[in-house]
Amino acid sequence: MAFVIFLIPCFVVGTDVAFSCQNAEDFVGASSPGDIIIGGLFAVHSEMLHPEEDPIKPVIQNCAGFEIQVFLQTLAMIHAIETINNSTLLSGVTLGYEIYDTCAEVTKAMASALRFLSKFNSSEDAVEFKCNYSDYIPRVKAVTGASYSEVSMAVSRLLALQLIPQEVILTSNATTGTVVSSASSAEILSDKIRFPSFFRTIPSDFHQTRAMTRLICESGWNWIGVIATDDDNGRFALESFGIQAMANNVCIAFKEMLPAYLSDSTFHTKVDQAIEKIVKEKRVNVIVVFMRQFHVLKLFKKAIEKNVNKIWIASDNWSTAVKISTIPNIRQLGTVVGFGFKNGDISSFQEFLRNLHKKPIENNKFLGEYIMLLSVCAHLEYHDFQTCIANQSQDNLLENDGSKPQIWKDDFLNANVEPGFIHSTMLAVYAIAHAIKGLCKDRDCKDPSAFTPWELLEELKKVVIIDGDKEVKFDSNGDMSTSYDVLLWKEIDGHMEITTMAEYDAEKGGFIFEDEEKKKDFLALKKFQSTCSQPCSPGQVKKVTESPHTCCYECIYCPENHYSNKTDMDYCYRCNNKTYWAPINSSTCYRKTIYFLAWTDWFAIFLLLLSAFGVVLVLSICVIFTKNLDTPVVKASGGLTVCYIILFSHFLIFLSTVFFIDIPTEFKCKTRQALFGISFTLCISCILIKSLKILLAFSFDPKLQNFLKCMYKPIPTVVTCTGIQVIICTFWLIFRTPFVNQNFSIPRAIILECNEGSIVAFGIMLGYIAALAFICFIFAFKGRKLPENYNEAKFITFGMLIYFIAWIVFIPVYATTFGKYLPAVEIIVVLISNYGILCCTFLPKCYIIIYKQETNTKSAFLKMVYTYSSKSAGSVAVSQASLDSKSSSFRATVTDSGKTENDSVNGNCHFQVPGQSLIKGKVLPKHAARTMVRKRVSSI
Repeated sequence: MAFVIFLIPCFVVGTDVAFSCQNAEDFVGASSPGDIIIGGLFAVHSEMLHPEEDPIKPVIQNCAGFEIQVFLQTLAMIHAIETINNSTLLSGVTLGYEIYDTCAEVTKAMASALRFLSKFNSSEDAVEFKCNYSDYIPRVKAVTGASYSEVSMAVSRLLALQLIPQEVILTSNATTGTVVSSASSAEILSDKIRFPSFFRTIPSDFHQTRAMTRLICESGWNWIGVIATDDDNGRFALESFGIQAMANNVCIAFKEMLPAYLSDSTFHTKVDQAIEKIVKEKRVNVIVVFMRQFHVLKLFKKAIEKNVNKIWIASDNWSTAVKISTIPNIRQLGTVVGFGFKNGDISSFQEFLRNLHKKPIENNKFLGEYIMLLSVCAHLEYHDFQTCIANQSQDNLLENDGSKPQIWKDDFLNANVEPGFIHSTMLAVYAIAHAIKGLCKDRDCKDPSAFTPWELLEELKKVVIIDGDKEVKFDSNGDMSTSYDVLLWKEIDGHMEITTMAEYDAEKGGFIFEDEEKKKDFLALKKFQSTCSQPCSPGQVKKVTESPHTCCYECIYCPENHYSNKTDMDYCYRCNNKTYWAPINSSTCYRKTIYFLAWTDWFAIFLLLLSAFGVVLVLSICVIFTKNLDTPVVKASGGLTVCYIILFSHFLIFLSTVFFIDIPTEFKCKTRQALFGISFTLCISCILIKSLKILLAFSFDPKLQNFLKCMYKPIPTVVTCTGIQVIICTFWLIFRTPFVNQNFSIPRAIILECNEGSIVAFGIMLGYIAALAFICFIFAFKGRKLPENYNEAKFITFGMLIYFIAWIVFIPVYATTFGKYLPAVEIIVVLISNYGILCCTFLPKCYIIIYKQETNTKSAFLKMVYTYSSKSAGSVAVSQASLDSKSSSFRATVTDSGKTENDSVNGNCHFQVPGQSLIKGKVLPKHAARTMVRKRVSSI
C-alpha cells in the first residue's frame, strides 16, 4: 500500500501523458546493457500530444493512450533477449536493448532512429556525416519493431543510410543496423531497392489482401465496402486489395478513409460519415477494415450506437485485439472474420508474464507506467479497466481509489496477448541472434566494432530458423514465408472469443481446416449475402447496366442454341449447332434427335405393307399365269417367259422400297436408286416389246408394218434398253456416288438421309425411264382400239399415264419436301407407278382367267379377232389403179401365212405378221378376202 501511495503523486503529475523527456536518457523507454545492442521501436502510446504553446518549438512532445498489446510486444522482445542470453546460442556474447516509444507518430520514430544512428560510445549522441559508412559503428546493430508500416517506411529509409537491418516487429533499420519488423505488412516494404535493409517476420500485405479476396470469393460476396486509415499503411493496403478484388471480380461499393490520428479535428466527422455510408448501402453487408486498433475501437462504438449489423473482415492490425472484442454489445455488430499472423509456441512468454511483477522497473519505464495504471484502475471491471488504461483518465479514479490495495493482474496481461504479434516479435529477435552467431564464429563479438551493421545485413539474408517443426527463412524480398490464421469471433458462454477457424497457406493460396467443425463455420459464411445484383442462375448471363461497377448487372436469358452452366456467367456458350441444340434459358446443350424413316414408324409400316402386298400380288399373278399357261390370254400376253421377266422386275421394284427405310447406310444409298432404275427400265422395256408386237399384229398400214418389222427384235431391244440404264447407274455410282448425309436444317433434329450425289445423274436416270415410257405410251396408244378380250394396249396406255402423273407430281413434291419423310415421298411414287403398271398389265387378264373363262377359249378369241380383222380389212383403201395381181405373189403370201400360223400354234412369242403383201395386188374377190382373214386370225 505504501508503494501505491508513493506512486500516486508521480502519476498525478503525468496525468493522461507519459513521462516527460528532459534529456536523451529520459527518451529511452526500456534498456539493458550488452555487448551488442538491438534497438526497438514500438508504439506503446497511441498518439503524441500537440504543443499548446505558440510559436511551436522543436521539442519532443509527450504521448497519451497506453497500448497494452504493444506494451506486451516490448515485453516479448525483452523476454526473447533474456532467453538468448541465458542460452548457449551466442556463447558468451550478451545482447542488450534500447526500446523507444514511437507513439504511432513518424516524427517521434525518426527521433529514435537518429539516436540509433549516433556513433557508438559518443557522449553527445552525435550522428556523423560520411560519404562512406562501411566502417561506421552506430549505437545499435539492428532494429526491431515499428509496428505500423507508415512508421517503418520512414525509419527504414533513414536506417538504410548505414544498412542497419530492420525487422518488422523487430526493426533493424538504422544507419548502423538492420530493421527486422514483426508488424509492418505493407507490400511496398518488399521493394529491396527502396528498402534494402528491411526484413519482417510476417507476410506482406499482398498475401493478406489475396487471402481476404479468396475468402470473399469463396463466400460468394462481390459487393463490399472498405474503410482504411489515411496513412501509408492504409493507402497501400487499399491499393493492394483493390488490385486483388478487381482480378477476382469483386467490386468495392465505397471506400472511406479516416484520419490517421485521433487528434485530427475531422476524425469524428469522418467516422460519422463512414457509418452513414454503411447504413445507406443496404446491399453491402461485408466491410473490410484496414485500420489501427484505436480507430476500429471508435468506429465500432459508433456502429453499435447505430445498430449496424454486418460482416467485418479484420486486417492483421486488429484481428486479435482483445480490447475491441470485449467492447460491450460487440455481438450486435454482426460477424467478425479476421486474418492474424500464424501462432507459435509462446508458453515461455506467458510464464514470463506471470513472473513480471518480480522484475525491476528502473530501466523499464513502460513497466513502471503500467504498474501505475494498474494501481489506479484495478477496481474496475474488465472492459472498464482496459478503457481506463488505454485512455489514461486517472483524475476521477484517483479520488475514489486511495483506500484500495494494490492487486497485480497478471491474468489481464495474458488475456490481452495477441499470439501472432508476440510470436513474430520473438522470431525477429531470434533471427537477429542467429545472424550474429554466424558472424561471431571467427570474431570476438564482445568488441562492438567486431562487425558492422551492413555485414549483419548480409548474414541475416542467409539465416534459417527452426520454428516449431519447420524451417523458416527470409526470401529475396526480406519477407518470411509464414502463413495466416483465419480468425472467427465467436460468442462462447456470453463472452466474445477469438477462435482460429482455418489456416491460409500463402504459398498455395488456399485454406486448410483442422476439422469438419471449423470447416462448417467457414462454409456458414455463405449464408450471408453481399452482392450488388442477385446471382444469375444457370441459363442466364450477366448484362452490365449503366453502373460503373461490373458487379451490378441484369440477368438475361441465354438465346436459343446457347447455354450457361454456372452462376453469374459473363457470356453464354454456343452449342455445336450441328449436333446439339438448346432452348432459350438453357443450362446445357441437348443432343439433337436423329430422325430417319424407321421400321417402327407407322407410315413406314404402312408403306411396307403396301410393298408386301405388291409382292404377294406379283406371286399370285405368277401362280395364276403358270397354271393357265396354255390359255389364249396367257399366250396373247407374250408367253410365260416375258410375263415372268415383267413380274420379276415388278418384284424388284417392290423390293427396292425396303432400302428407303431405316438408318441410311452407304450400301442402301447406292443400292436403292440403282435397283429401282434398272428394274423399272427392264419392266418398261418388256412392255415396250409387247406394245410393238400388238401394233405389228394389228397394223394394216404397209409402211408402218415394215418399220415395225425392223424394230421388233425382242431380246436385243430389252438388253439394249436395260443396258443403257445399267451404264447410267454405273457412271453415277463411280463418279458421283450417293452417300449418307446429315441434314441440319431442322433446329432441334438431325435428319439422316441419302444424298443422291448428283441430281443430274438422278434426273438422267428418271428421264431415261420416262423416255422409254413415253415411247411405250405412243405405241400402246396406237393399238388402243383392239378387240375387248385382247385390249392390252389400252391398259398399257392407262398404266403409262398413271406413271407420268405420279412422277410429274413427284418432282415438285420431292423438291420442296424435307425431313425424315422425304424417302416416303419417293416410295409412294414408286408404289403408285409400279401398282399402276402391274394392275393395268395383268389384272384384266387375271380377271378373264378367273371370272370369264368362257371368253378364254380359242374359239372365242378367233371369233373376236375375226370380227375385228374383217372390219379392219374392209376399211383398207385400195385406190391404186394398177395393182400387181400375179399369182406368184399371192402364193408366196399364202406360204408365209402358213408358216406364221404354225409358229403361232406352237406358242412362240415371236409374231410374224402375215398378209400385208395381199394388199399390193388387185382387189381380191370376196371369197379370197375371207380366206386371208382366217389365216390372219390363225396367226394371232
